[in-house]
Amino acid sequence: MSLINLINPLKIIFLLLIMASCSTLVEDENMNKNNVIYKIRSIDSNFINLETLLFVDIDTQSLLHIKKGTVLKQYSISSSYYGTGSRENSFKTPLGRHEIYKKIGNDLPVNAILKGRVWSGAIADIIEEPLDTDFDHVTSRILWLDGLEVGKNKGKGIDSRDRYIYIHGTAEEGLIGKPASDGCIRMYNKDVIELFDLVDEKAQVWIY
Repeated sequence: MSLINLINPLKIIFLLLIMASCSTLVEDENMNKNNVIYKIRSIDSNFINLETLLFVDIDTQSLLHIKKGTVLKQYSISSSYYGTGSRENSFKTPLGRHEIYKKIGNDLPVNAILKGRVWSGAIADIIEEPLDTDFDHVTSRILWLDGLEVGKNKGKGIDSRDRYIYIHGTAEEGLIGKPASDGCIRMYNKDVIELFDLVDEKAQVWIY
């Protein structure tokens, strides 16, 4: 058999392996998305009536952007390393229904570091390895959340807005996909910028 005749079958096998791998990834993503939709429906089937819903799923470390019941996009996120909870100074991610109280950072450069919701001019060095640093930089954009459930995420000692719970970009992108934050919802910088431009203040954010 000539070398050319040998290479062609190898190319076909290689392409088939790639196609099978891609197909599996798509199937896994769709299954994950369907499971989350089932979860949302079990919480409140009326979610389909919301103009916009951001659903943060702690189990899968994902955020779904939903419009009138249709999933527009699924993003990978990181919730708190310390688990879920609403208690002040717990560094945990609060559960329940929220809304976007304020959008901060419009037109800032990608990876801009915000301290106290203000950009000082610093740009973060993005860490793509799964490394936990001593910093919890808030970067690029902020979606500041306000709890909607009194006694759960709204009120003295448990208030999400007073705890400065955000959806925001992070310098520690290598940790996206697993719990790693100090309470907020972290996203890839390009993703949080994209999402920031697509949603309005008062849009609902459910964390479960």
